This record gives sequence, structure tokens and C-alpha cells, in this order.
Amino acid sequence: MARREALGRCPVCDEVLDVTRLTCRNCETVIEGRFNTCKFCQLTAEQKSFVEVFIKNRGNIKEVEKELGISYPTVRNRLDTVIGALGYAVDDSEDDAEEAAARRKEIIESLAKGEINADDAVRQLKGK
Repeated sequence: MARREALGRCPVCDEVLDVTRLTCRNCETVIEGRFNTCKFCQLTAEQKSFVEVFIKNRGNIKEVEKELGISYPTVRNRLDTVIGALGYAVDDSEDDAEEAAARRKEIIESLAKGEINADDAVRQLKGK
């Protein structure tokens, strides 16, 4: 029989599910009660997929960007969503600073590639 992944959240109301029965694959021992699922089981399929890519790339956001074809802010947003879903606080001030640094880097790279001129780069860096 094909095994399926256990659900961590209710498909009707999206609340966390309790596991009520465990069975040993080897000796068929059955344990019944109310057990919590792990934090990662409670993530959505999309969040689990993102975490897998993030871990596979050892947290290298540039590599995650490349593999998923998404921007730096989108990677950070998805990471923040996962952090929140796991029950941890997300420090937005750090994200803002990192986003600003990433934006400055993009502007400098555009200037280096000749995609924009120096005046445009200065204007964009000043936020005008």
C-alpha cells in the first residue's frame, strides 16, 4: 500500500490536527491517545517545499532565488511566513535593512552593466 504524508492541518478549517492513533510497522502495536504533530507537519505544502529548497541550498538566498525564479524580497517574505508559521516572531526592522541593502546592490549592478547611467543610479539610491 502506498504511504501518504500525514496531514498537519484540517482541510476544512485549517486548524492544527491531533494524531490519535499510532501503529508500529513491524509488530503492529497500536498506541491511542491525543498527540501533537510536529511544527513542520503543520506547514502548508508550499511552505514545506520552500523549506526544502532553502535547506538544500544551505540558506543561500541567492541560490534559492535562482532555483525558484523569484526575487530577494519574495524569498525573504516566504522565509518570514515560515518563521511565523513555526511560532517565532519576525523582526521586520532587520528585513527592511536587508531589503534596502539588496536594492542598493541591484542599483550598483545595473550601473556596472550599463543598464542605467550614474545620474539614474544616484537618483535611485536617494530614493527619488
